[in-house]
Amino acid sequence: MAAPILSYEDLGLIQGEGWLFRNLDLYVGERDRLALIGRNGAGKTTLLKCLADMIDTDEGKRTVVPGTHVVLLEQDPPMGAHATLLDWVLHGPNAPEAHEAAAIADQLGIDLSRPTATASGGERRRAAIAGALAQNPDVLLLDEPTNHLDLGAIEWLEEWLKRFNGAFIVISHDRTFLTRLTRSCIWLDRGELRRAEIGFGGFDAWTERVYEEEARAAEKLDAKLKLELHWLQRGVTARRRRNQGRLAKLHEMRAQRAAMLGTAGTAKLALAKDDVRSKTVIDAEHVGKAFGDRQIIRDFTLRVQRGDRIGVVGPNGAGKTTLLKLLTGELQPDTGSVRLAKTLSGIVIDQQRKLMEPQRRVKDVLANGGDWIEVRGLKKHIKGYLKEFLFDPAIADAPIGSLSGGERSRLLLAREFARHANLLVLDEPTNDLDLETLDLLQEVIADYDGTVLIVSHDRDFLDRTVTITLGLDGSGKVDVVAGGYEDWIKKKYEVARAPGRASGQGRAKAAPASRTASNSKKLSYKDQRDLDRLPGEIERLQSEVAADEASLSDPDLYKRDPMRFAELTERIARNRAEIEAAEYRWLEVAELAEALAS
Repeated sequence: MAAPILSYEDLGLIQGEGWLFRNLDLYVGERDRLALIGRNGAGKTTLLKCLADMIDTDEGKRTVVPGTHVVLLEQDPPMGAHATLLDWVLHGPNAPEAHEAAAIADQLGIDLSRPTATASGGERRRAAIAGALAQNPDVLLLDEPTNHLDLGAIEWLEEWLKRFNGAFIVISHDRTFLTRLTRSCIWLDRGELRRAEIGFGGFDAWTERVYEEEARAAEKLDAKLKLELHWLQRGVTARRRRNQGRLAKLHEMRAQRAAMLGTAGTAKLALAKDDVRSKTVIDAEHVGKAFGDRQIIRDFTLRVQRGDRIGVVGPNGAGKTTLLKLLTGELQPDTGSVRLAKTLSGIVIDQQRKLMEPQRRVKDVLANGGDWIEVRGLKKHIKGYLKEFLFDPAIADAPIGSLSGGERSRLLLAREFARHANLLVLDEPTNDLDLETLDLLQEVIADYDGTVLIVSHDRDFLDRTVTITLGLDGSGKVDVVAGGYEDWIKKKYEVARAPGRASGQGRAKAAPASRTASNSKKLSYKDQRDLDRLPGEIERLQSEVAADEASLSDPDLYKRDPMRFAELTERIARNRAEIEAAEYRWLEVAELAEALAS
């Protein structure tokens, strides 16, 4: 292993009445791509600040190779003292050259002359990224870099980091971002720091192995002590297994929804069954909305049914919030109509953040100071309910001000999901949440009886959660696709390839090129080849996964041969992703073959 350019030995920090962490060893090599993972409140942000030498620690030795430039991109850097975003970018002893910051800002689509007082969260985030990248760092410390960014900016940042010659450590809830970029994982868990030389794609399998080893060790503990110490680990492992079943159910729901949507991408719902209208909670027909000369929404039609999980995606400024307000009745359309079911009662999570006053206690927010909370008609003790949302029950009397930003978001979710409602509106719900809370949120949404509207730039979250995606591109047109973010991207690609695109034909008239190239009743050579070979390929990959999982069942493997453990874990994750892609492709060509044969 090459010598590290940045390291901390025996790092210890006291926070409040005790140690936040102690005896941590962390090193960063010249080209490391590290994912820093841990629960909200574990100290991830604080650890990055220690590495950036912004915090005086109580113990430990920080070592940096001379000449190494370390830059921290904070989650929410204070900008209020500066008149414009450019003033903020150019402040401080390590300020970049103005032309370098301006060049990056231009690529990110942000005008640095914007006053800080009126800049949006997305504009502030872009300015902070421009300022950090323009400093030409050797080590880049990124704290939730994708928060408030739209999909275009996230993908730009991904490409920049792929080309980056230095090292970086990133904290992020964006699984897609982490999977595409990282090669090693450092896991901050209950005051201990673990490292594995695997990309984020192998993280879940690695942590499950760690939890299983702990569970076996816990068998020697007193039963009550074991129950108190290991409820979280068992809950996380069981939740991931349950979520596999929920994903299967989600794919089934998407298939049903695809059958109800007419021509691919149109929003007209078939009315073959009498119960369609009885299940309709929002009925939008030929809706249009403009602000001044700009048409935000154009001729949009959608019938939302009870139980739908609808994701809204698109670049900032494309009209996502406007569409959300139209669908919930908060905003009236200029043309067309939106009818809401009389029984519809909604919760908009983002509007409830005012409840989170720092001096209030957790139990004040959840149960008006009491010990019992009514959860959709059922009474539950507050401490038991806190466990369901991954909290230590002991925090019931803690002030809100003592919680991290992610813990506050999780508490707000716990409060709102307890309420009686049949429509849930989530505006960027994944911001500030850790990965375990995202797993929990996916589970709660899957089990929710009502309808969910989600605005998000988190690609993985949408792929695991929604049944329908509404895609906006800023032109006023809204694509309606059965499925998640990846399904929307695939449809966009198909439309781009389809004949007639140049003449102005939209998605409703476009079809995949393989289906319109000719009137032939035969599959193309490539489609037929995939139809024939993929079942065998899937079986081979499944056999490899089973063999590798059998090897991982050795309880001593990680201690005896950590490199072998990392290799198996990463290969299992890679093969599972290939299996999913192969299954999707086979279903696609099988449906095409069936359609041509009919």
